[in-house]
Amino acid sequence: MEVRSEGSLQVRCDKLPAPVIPRTRLQVWFIRVCSSILLWTCLVQLVAVGELWHPRLLTGISSHLSRITPYPLHVEKAILSPPPRPLPARSYQSNGFLRVSCNGGLNQMRAAICDMVTVARFLNLTLVVPELDKTSFWSDPSNFEDIFDVRHFIESLRDEVRIVKRLPKRFSRKYGYKQLAMPPVSWSNEKYYSEQILPLFSKYKVIQFNKTDARLANNGLPLDLQKLRCRVNFQALKFTPQIEALGHKLVHILQEKGPFVALHLRYEMDMLAFSGCTHGCTEEEAEELKQMRYAYPWWREKEIVSEERRLQGLCPLTPEEVALVMQALGFDKGIQIYIASGEIYGSEQRLAALRAAFPKIVKKEMLLGPEELQQFQNHSSQMAALDFMVSISSNIFIPTYDGNMAKLVEGHRRYLGFRKSILLHRKALVELLDLHQNGTLSWSEFEVSVRRAHDQRMGQPTRRRVIPDKRKEEDYFYANPQECLCERANCDDLLGPSNLSTVR
Repeated sequence: MEVRSEGSLQVRCDKLPAPVIPRTRLQVWFIRVCSSILLWTCLVQLVAVGELWHPRLLTGISSHLSRITPYPLHVEKAILSPPPRPLPARSYQSNGFLRVSCNGGLNQMRAAICDMVTVARFLNLTLVVPELDKTSFWSDPSNFEDIFDVRHFIESLRDEVRIVKRLPKRFSRKYGYKQLAMPPVSWSNEKYYSEQILPLFSKYKVIQFNKTDARLANNGLPLDLQKLRCRVNFQALKFTPQIEALGHKLVHILQEKGPFVALHLRYEMDMLAFSGCTHGCTEEEAEELKQMRYAYPWWREKEIVSEERRLQGLCPLTPEEVALVMQALGFDKGIQIYIASGEIYGSEQRLAALRAAFPKIVKKEMLLGPEELQQFQNHSSQMAALDFMVSISSNIFIPTYDGNMAKLVEGHRRYLGFRKSILLHRKALVELLDLHQNGTLSWSEFEVSVRRAHDQRMGQPTRRRVIPDKRKEEDYFYANPQECLCERANCDDLLGPSNLSTVR
């Protein structure tokens, strides 16, 4: 004890320790959270500065983080990369509102959305976020925002075209406003839209395109419009975070086990019914497929001779045929094969020959738990989005039929650096398969012939085939968007010299 004197007053002070105030759990938690945020902020700044001064300076740090961070790849990028600056909005006087009702499956609608954005840009229109098909064979109730990141779609194109989520109320039918609904003419160029469609907006401020498949020409459009189609396809149409997360997980699971092939085995009930292809089916199955075709009045072609179509190369290959072709192309028995398709007609029994030749066949249902796929059940377009992500990421992509998914994946893989896609020559293969199976061609002769038929069908750089009088038969823009794969200075080096009589 100590006595101190302050004037006439004596004060006794005990040397006691200062009282300790206990920290609550909330305070401890708050301090930890703040510290974590501060550390991550510092790391983000460090990475950003490092990228500015030397892009490879922090490669080691980034790769180390990818090994220790439990987040999926797309989440890591979101954390380590500062958000991009919003693009300045393009200022223009809108000529009206364009509503779009897409028809078909996911990839047909995807191409249509790219086309309609391009039309809206060319005509200086305001585009309403497209409506997706809910009445087709697949009966998928998904809206645009259930499949695509709608905010990213709008923001990433704001420097080109104004996009709104919904039509202003004053233009709705509820308020007595009459809209014009019409299908544009297929394979039309910009002249058609400027001369035939644009004048209609002076009378109808809102026009709805109720058919959107293949409504824009493959060729002959100005370069800036072709590049805009690519920008929408490759940058603006981004899947929702939920789809992207699951898609990345699928790819990661496959890549951990080594290289893999994405096989778009289009041997599905709807394809067989509507194409009339019944090769290898029993009489009962052929009749079932025929009845299904007749049950859909919008499918115009009813009477189809299956063998004629097959010999013309217009049928998807059967699983048994695919097994022989892949063996002839030299695929190892142990290669992973991901079936990028819906339910195969005939189920597992029909896959028996293919699985015997290549045992490591997997589907998304085998790689993911039921609870992970539950949110996508009865949503065929969302399921197709997962297959699309796996297909563009695979080491090799093989479509057995050149439908919309096959074409868009092919184009996307070209854009990503001409990743290998084996584009099966079905007409040649059907002839070779029949010759081999009837004993005319030995296995070695069959093998050599199959490989020779596909030397130039591996997704190499090439120019689109143009048929001015038969636009439906020429090469599809989205399968080979050559205008977006090189700059004019080196296009000839990459794609080969242009032939002005056939290629524009």
